[in-house]
Amino acid sequence: MSQGLFGTRIIAAPMAGGTSTTRFIEAVHRSGGVGFLAAGYKTVEAMSAEVQAAQAAGIRFGMNVFVPDPRQLNPSPGDLARLEQYRDSLRVDAGRYGVDVPQLTLGDDDGWQGKIDELLLNPPELVSFAFGLPEADVVTKFRRAGAMVLATVTSRDEAEFAADRGVDALVVQHPSAGAHSGAFLADSARSGTGARSGAPSTTAELVREVRAAVGLPLVAAGAISDAAAVKSVLAAGAEAAQVGTALLRTDESGARQLHKDALGADRFTETRPTRAFTGRYARALVNDFVRDHEDAPVGYPAIHHLTAPIRAAAAAAGDAERLNLWAGTGWRSARPGPVAGVMGQLLAEG
Repeated sequence: MSQGLFGTRIIAAPMAGGTSTTRFIEAVHRSGGVGFLAAGYKTVEAMSAEVQAAQAAGIRFGMNVFVPDPRQLNPSPGDLARLEQYRDSLRVDAGRYGVDVPQLTLGDDDGWQGKIDELLLNPPELVSFAFGLPEADVVTKFRRAGAMVLATVTSRDEAEFAADRGVDALVVQHPSAGAHSGAFLADSARSGTGARSGAPSTTAELVREVRAAVGLPLVAAGAISDAAAVKSVLAAGAEAAQVGTALLRTDESGARQLHKDALGADRFTETRPTRAFTGRYARALVNDFVRDHEDAPVGYPAIHHLTAPIRAAAAAAGDAERLNLWAGTGWRSARPGPVAGVMGQLLAEG
């Protein structure tokens, strides 16, 4: 089977919050894939150090950057009132662990400009964007610096919008994918997953829909947990498959052990998109926190900051019921063990 544009048919998804470490993406590279580091939630200095470490290791890799949403960084009076109400509702959860709910943090753009400037000075081979699109001049600068630019999209409309920005390739994310949805246009983001009336029911169907609309190379993401799923999206027109949950339980993954264990626990029986943890829809195992906060409002990353002490305390207490257990719909296929073993299964020709 052809290795395509990326030199492999398996790309490890960028998993922010400590999962996608340099050790992890090096293991992916040594096993025949390409891994992405995640700039999200890191300082510019920490991101730069990871880039340098990966470059020193002599591996192929990419860096993913969150695009800030001005609408959420500057909430309307009504949205601000809803955020304050949600903050009050979190006091019960915080009280379980004896921690405080912090004041609202607004306007946090995750060091956007500093990260762009730093990556342009020392660009990795691949740079991807999620939660929105960079301006066209940013795309041009990265391309001139020698980096391939990828944009995360969840629908045909988003794909066409991204193609007009001049990106090199698209990560086509289906609603079945774990963790945050990359949806950014209003019609797609309303559900937080890109779901809409008549939406493709599988990742392969979404790839075919986008393939018919744009001529860019595509990377498929969402519920890709075995070799059969990889073959399905490649047959639909993708150049490669992006996997996250399938690699989350591996030895080299930087995810919390509590999270890894939860993916294999019988007590968790479904996943659901939720705004409860961060204010932006993300697919997670359904635990008590998800059930208790089904009405969580929009507000990223303000809610991320509000729930951070609760999540940290839950992790320290070994309480998986109030931890953000990101997982795609194929989570049951995730297995512990070395990255090499999982990659071998995903790359199997069959």
